[in-house]
Amino acid sequence: MVISYRRRKKMVGSELLCVNLAVVDFLCCICFYPLSILSSFNHAWLGHHVTCVYYGLGCYIFGLCGMFTIAAISVIRYLKTFYNLVYAVWLDGANIRLVCCASWLIATVWSSFPLFGWGEYVPEPYGLSCTIAWHSYHTSFKDAFYVICSFSCFMLVPVLLIVMSQIQILYKVYHFTYTLSARGIRTNLRHTEKRLSMMFFCISLGFVTAWAPYAVVSFLFIFHKDNRYMAPGGFVFPALFAKSSHIYNPFIYFYFNKAFRQELRCLLRSFCPRLARNRVGVRSAMGQEGLPGGPHPIQIQLQELGMSGGGIRVTPSAVDHRPVQCLTWAGAHRS
Repeated sequence: MVISYRRRKKMVGSELLCVNLAVVDFLCCICFYPLSILSSFNHAWLGHHVTCVYYGLGCYIFGLCGMFTIAAISVIRYLKTFYNLVYAVWLDGANIRLVCCASWLIATVWSSFPLFGWGEYVPEPYGLSCTIAWHSYHTSFKDAFYVICSFSCFMLVPVLLIVMSQIQILYKVYHFTYTLSARGIRTNLRHTEKRLSMMFFCISLGFVTAWAPYAVVSFLFIFHKDNRYMAPGGFVFPALFAKSSHIYNPFIYFYFNKAFRQELRCLLRSFCPRLARNRVGVRSAMGQEGLPGGPHPIQIQLQELGMSGGGIRVTPSAVDHRPVQCLTWAGAHRS
């Protein structure tokens, strides 16, 4: 989030959705998961019904918002890949912000239904967190309607959109790459598009994989009124695995996004000046008349704290043309 703020003027539409996903992950880990951790040490849920509703409502809002955001990323990537010219004007920053606001609004409204009698939030079978009362499917028509719609409209449909969009995008990128390779065309655009597609694919795959076990267990629990079909421990591991989806998204983004890595290095250097110590890098290149193999100009780049890469050029007559290694600035003064 800090890095996104630093480069806010350079961000494009799809990156706003990634920021929205980062906000979801961060706030969910800060505001709700500590309560579950403290309950684990207490071996029982802390607080009463109020804290259970707070935890269940908040986690469901952020869970839905994260799912809607990833679905929006997948669909927008699909539209840009297949219909770029048609939707190029529509897929700009203002409309992407509307998508982010709509995801929060829909998630908040639907998650608030249990507060008005459509479903309820209760402790999970292992008693260390709270969620929707999936077994309330058997209690009334309103509860059954809410549970079924939660699965079909707010879980199954977004997952299908994510899976189908990502499959189509990967196929298109693979076909595009194969066509260029067959014609002997090498371009950085091909490599960039592959990395970008793989980044969003890994984020989507990680989210779906993390939540799939919990969704299956909850779905099975809908049709049984008691817990005799599964021990409470059977609910623990799917729930913990689902919560892990908020952790690894930054690592995926760090691995695939070069600009993110560069901004992170600059941020670390601003907090730790030792990472930005002055150093002299020396590079030799071909290009001087009279030397074997062509010219050999030497370029000395001086990188200082607070500088992005100013340079000093030294003519070949001023220095020897022997191979030179990278030197520290202090070593350069001593020589």
